[in-house]
Amino acid sequence: MIGERLYRDVRLGVKTLLLHKMRSILTMMGMVFGVGAVIAMLAVGEGASKKALDEIRRLGSQNIIINSQQAVENSGQNSQRIRMNIYGLLYDDLERIQQSFDTVVRAVPAKLIRSEGRVNSRSHELRLVGTTPQWFDLVQREILAGRQLLDRDVEQNANVVVLTEHGARKLLAGQTPVGSQVLIKQGYFKVVGVIKSESTQSGTMQTPDQNIDAYIPLNVAIERFGDITTIRGNGSRSRELVELHQLIVEVDDREHVESTAASIERMLSMFHPKGDYRMSVPLALLRQAESTQRTFNIVLGSIAGISLLIGGIGIMNIMLASVTERTREIGIRRAIGAQRKQIIGQFLIETVVLSMTGGLIGIGIGLLIPWIITMVADMPTVVTPWSVMLSVVISVGIGIIFGMYPAMRAANLDPIEALRHE
Repeated sequence: MIGERLYRDVRLGVKTLLLHKMRSILTMMGMVFGVGAVIAMLAVGEGASKKALDEIRRLGSQNIIINSQQAVENSGQNSQRIRMNIYGLLYDDLERIQQSFDTVVRAVPAKLIRSEGRVNSRSHELRLVGTTPQWFDLVQREILAGRQLLDRDVEQNANVVVLTEHGARKLLAGQTPVGSQVLIKQGYFKVVGVIKSESTQSGTMQTPDQNIDAYIPLNVAIERFGDITTIRGNGSRSRELVELHQLIVEVDDREHVESTAASIERMLSMFHPKGDYRMSVPLALLRQAESTQRTFNIVLGSIAGISLLIGGIGIMNIMLASVTERTREIGIRRAIGAQRKQIIGQFLIETVVLSMTGGLIGIGIGLLIPWIITMVADMPTVVTPWSVMLSVVISVGIGIIFGMYPAMRAANLDPIEALRHE
């Protein structure tokens, strides 16, 4: 019985709105653009933040990344006056971290050397990364061909190298990469694998890898290239002594990451008073980025919500005009026995139909705009189910809230005065 009555009231409401098609369409425009703006703006914000969050997550939420850097007091000196610049992480730091903290599962070192790789007539600048096979466990990268470094490569002091996809294309275009020989500083290295690099800058933290990386066993890097690097530039030459350029520390549990990082920071500050290192904690950055994302979404949603508010005011304005136009109709309905709640219900149904129809059209526009942005501007966008559901709820809510005053005004009309209205 209630269902039949509701169906009848909805059909009557739609029929009434269709009597003034253009007015109804113009009234819905505020809801259409408001809902479309909410979904589109949240999709753009979600897409931008998701990319940054994914990059941080790939670094490992249980990892701590420590990089060597020149001390501030040395970085501004004239390179011609520096005979030997000694800074950065030490082999002793690696041992101290491994032995001093129960929460540390393992610490993986990396030594970075700039050099040129050559295959026949092709050459390309490489950043050699001397490390251990565990590096690939902590910073997981997709294997495109062959394999990663293995323990036997370290045990055998093997001259093997794992290239990135970028490096393989520059040096081995048109060749089968696995098994090829790359000449690096008068020594040939056998290519055993190719991995996908995901080098990027996430806020203040650089990812451990770059497109020009080439991975070799750490002991081979130390034996062949040593710890001293000669740097040339602007007609000057300087020498640097850096034992380790990077340490990636894995902690046993996410709950221990930040406390362990603080403890390592205190220990390193004792042995590196000049501050020649930089520590990054992906978990802390992840939490900060997630908090920033929530704030960003609230701001974008609030801005888009203003247009929804305007749409709601438009609906209320039109419904008030409708009450004035239909005063005599309301008086007749009240005279033949219609109750106030039935009048209220009829006008609320009309406002909800207006706002819901505008909301559904707005959802379609809101889904279309992010797709166009992604296709044209190559920007990542993500339409979340909750943003669509939120838009539907808001459109219904606006229909009820902004339709209540016109409905109450219609229901409170005096039947006798309403019948006299011309």
